[in-house]
Amino acid sequence: MTFRRRAAVLGSPIAHSLSPVLHRAAYRELGLDDWSYDRFEVDEAALPGFVAELDAAWAGLSLTMPLKRAIMPLLDEVTDVAASVEAVNTVVFTEDGRRVGDNTDIPGIVAALRERAVEKVDSAAILGAGATASSALAALARICSGPVTAYVRSEARAEEMRGWGERLGVDVRTAAWADAAEAFAAPLVVATTPAGTTDALAAAVPDAPGTLFDVLYDPWPTRIAAAWSARGGKVVGGLDLLVHQAVLQVEQMTGRVPGPLAAMRAAGEKALAER
Repeated sequence: MTFRRRAAVLGSPIAHSLSPVLHRAAYRELGLDDWSYDRFEVDEAALPGFVAELDAAWAGLSLTMPLKRAIMPLLDEVTDVAASVEAVNTVVFTEDGRRVGDNTDIPGIVAALRERAVEKVDSAAILGAGATASSALAALARICSGPVTAYVRSEARAEEMRGWGERLGVDVRTAAWADAAEAFAAPLVVATTPAGTTDALAAAVPDAPGTLFDVLYDPWPTRIAAAWSARGGKVVGGLDLLVHQAVLQVEQMTGRVPGPLAAMRAAGEKALAER
């Protein structure tokens, strides 16, 4: 009898997650017919109990909000990358039963940008200061040689972003959200805000802008991404990030390298088109 392997994405809310589509596409492409990938609605209170019930069939977990920090005390080891932003989005169960936490969002951002030939910039801007912004900062630490300006809504958020900059070795400067259109002068702009937040800024996109990385994937394109493309700028979208971080998860959980990026992207595009 074949020993089935299991993986899943946990979070709350979780019904919208494309992770099952991407991971199942990877399993099909890799011929892993005995692997399954599911989604479970799990909040912070339920997480310890859920993890405690997992048996030897489990290969790994993907974590989304609000569990990326809550999972950390339940792990045996956390990689330096995940520890740097206090956020784990990937757990791999080793053969000896240990739980290892990692963050594939950070290298996923770098890989998505590299795919569009953005490998080094001398400055950048971040719109927003939430959980994704810290991962974006960690990614920019690898590719940005100069200052990063974060456009935020409060002094508390500004202080938080400056703190992340100190931890990650990034020269972070902060500015008020009211001046967010000034971000567009940067060669790379990373939008990390919820859907609709940047819509009012679309009219301010200049001619011949640099690169926009908008972490949203549904709805797509966002107004700002559409305006950016219309004015000749390079756009990297949330599906690019989702696919690249998921490929790294598949590689870690299955041990199969390289992961099937093209098949996973095609599956994700199809699923979004059908929504």
